[in-house]
Amino acid sequence: MNTIDYDKALYYTHRSQWDNLLILMVRTKDDLLSKKIEHFLHAYNFENDYSVIQKRLTALLRYIDHALELNGQHVANEQYANFY
Repeated sequence: MNTIDYDKALYYTHRSQWDNLLILMVRTKDDLLSKKIEHFLHAYNFENDYSVIQKRLTALLRYIDHALELNGQHVANEQYANFY
């Protein structure tokens, strides 16, 4: 699994680069990441209730954290398997 998309999503979110986040949403191969970005950007642009925006942002960040954690376990397992 390639972590570049997740790193970009974190960076663009942190820097409030919504145009770049939108481009990433279209280009990424990870459908769940794309959907989380879509939900966040929609809430950010059209929602009046800040708690909904915060909920969508938290969901996006949790997904990124989860995907990176799984990738870290996958890499560790590969390194262990290659050791023997």
